[in-house]
Amino acid sequence: MTRGTRTGGRAPGKGGATGGGRDRRGRGEDREARKEQGRKTALGRAAAVRGAKPGYRDEPRRAAKPTGYRPREDRPQRITEAERELPRHREADEAPIRTKREAGAEASETIATGVQTLVVTEDEAGMRVDRFLIARFPQLPFSHIQRIARKGELRVDMKRVDTNDRIEAGQKVRVPPLKLSADGQRPRGQQFKEGDVRAFLKSITLYEDADVLVIDKPAGLAVQGGSGTTRHVDGMLMALAEDETTRPRLVHRLDKDTAGCLVIAKTRFAASTLAKTFRSRTARKIYWALVYLVPRVKQGRISTYLAREAQVDGDSRMKVAAHGDEGAQHAVTYYATVETAAQKVAWLSMKPVTGRTHQLRAHAAHIGHPIIGDPKYFDRHNAEIPGGIQNRLHLLARRIVLPHPRGQGVIDVTAPLPDHMKQSWNLLGFDASPYDPIVEAPDE
Repeated sequence: MTRGTRTGGRAPGKGGATGGGRDRRGRGEDREARKEQGRKTALGRAAAVRGAKPGYRDEPRRAAKPTGYRPREDRPQRITEAERELPRHREADEAPIRTKREAGAEASETIATGVQTLVVTEDEAGMRVDRFLIARFPQLPFSHIQRIARKGELRVDMKRVDTNDRIEAGQKVRVPPLKLSADGQRPRGQQFKEGDVRAFLKSITLYEDADVLVIDKPAGLAVQGGSGTTRHVDGMLMALAEDETTRPRLVHRLDKDTAGCLVIAKTRFAASTLAKTFRSRTARKIYWALVYLVPRVKQGRISTYLAREAQVDGDSRMKVAAHGDEGAQHAVTYYATVETAAQKVAWLSMKPVTGRTHQLRAHAAHIGHPIIGDPKYFDRHNAEIPGGIQNRLHLLARRIVLPHPRGQGVIDVTAPLPDHMKQSWNLLGFDASPYDPIVEAPDE
């Protein structure tokens, strides 16, 4: 029997060739042929796309590398009609466009000073340290003065001071390096149009001469700047200054929400003299307030010690303290009941002998009759007050009487009720014209 060959299977030998499939070299040649055919097909399709879309450039392209990577400069770029209409880029010799940061830096150009030692003059004697610095550096923010005093960088005769400490003639004030605006003006946040500010101050003026200005400060307007406060009376006074020697100065303060008489000195001499008047308690101040409930004692004297009480939210208020407590200061207030309404509210006329922070508000709360609308000392939610009374502080610096700084008689100024208090007075039927009983109260 003869041995035959197998069909349909693999060749018996390495190079067997009859009827049994292809060798490895043949399979490799077929694979390379298929790859070449695929590349030609891909190139043909790309060429067809370029010919079908006129937005592509007609530049010839090099064949893609086997990895499929194609350099960016070889990739086709679509050029739309909108792009053809765009302006050309600036030439190299044209001025570059400034960024917002560059423009802001140029606008807020500052001058850096070194350590300075300032000598207090006779005219500046008795001034508070913060007001002394504001007078010397009108463009210096009040918050910055507080910061350098808190850090101990501000010193008088080589000793640390607080911003409310007073200085005497001949003392040396050491001031750390400062950054002041180059134009000599206050920071941008306190800039106002001078014409508008002058018109506003004119509209609220109660008295004015060459030395003294008394304005009817609106409720809600701060007297001095602070954290987050850019609109205040002290900043507005810059609009009235012809030069640094004639810049008006504050001589006392009112709380932001208190309306009424605010005295301003227009000259350095007046500022020094009026500061002594307030320190010596020669000035007589009368306040009107609407309080919760009716005092059992119609007229009386409140005498306590007050100290600052820190709050969790960073706000502060005053508390009644004992003699000798840290920061405790003696405070005296006289009060008289003018009218009442249904035993729910009372109109008090109050006369502070001392001038402590929040003195009238803390004293009214201490005797159990907080001022209506006081956000710090009155809890409106637990009180029954007549409807229609606005939830705003009902406290007015009604009248101020003080000697003229140049001995030219007495300045006696009265402020009208602000709108929210006038509404309450009309609602309760109070008449603001009768005689004020607090006038008879002592001045000590």
